[in-house]
Amino acid sequence: MPTRPSKQIEVVPNPHPARSYEVSFDIPEFTCLCPRTGQPDFATIRVRYIPDQRLVELKSLKLYIWSYRDEGAFHEDVTNRILDDIVAAAGPRWIEVIGDFSVRGGIKTVVRASHGKRPDP
Repeated sequence: MPTRPSKQIEVVPNPHPARSYEVSFDIPEFTCLCPRTGQPDFATIRVRYIPDQRLVELKSLKLYIWSYRDEGAFHEDVTNRILDDIVAAAGPRWIEVIGDFSVRGGIKTVVRASHGKRPDP
């Protein structure tokens, strides 16, 4: 297995594609750099999704998240990019990504982005 960051999100077949169920991830150690100051920004990234044919493979998600560590990114942009990349890789029926960023300069930021229509459970 690779031990360095990667922008590749891998997927595996969903063993229950006929069932509508929710998968959630909490990623409490997300780090990127402020594009203005170069200082680190810290966040908890929360992902909730209802899979279709494919599931996100967790080791690849870890390496993908790690790839942002040395990258400058605005909170709104990085949250939406994570959403777009998971949608492109896994094609979920519905997904929501929340970027819950730590206080910086006296301001706490929470960004919520979603894709698709959430089916009834």
